[in-house]
Amino acid sequence: MTNPKEITHPQPAPRRLACSRCGIEFGCDLSGNCWCAEETAKLPMPVKGEDCLCRDCLRKAAGKSAK
Repeated sequence: MTNPKEITHPQPAPRRLACSRCGIEFGCDLSGNCWCAEETAKLPMPVKGEDCLCRDCLRKAAGKSAK
């Protein structure tokens, strides 16, 4: 019998995205190790009609919403 703890599943490749605001391409790691998890800037996501934002646009949007 196979031990379920011994079964390894390949990690999905990072998802390639274009920032909803500036269009720059970046990767999103669906395994939970995405760069945005380390960010202190947080916004409710997604905003209607938008997907993820790049690091710069996320920080700019967070700065505007904090005012």
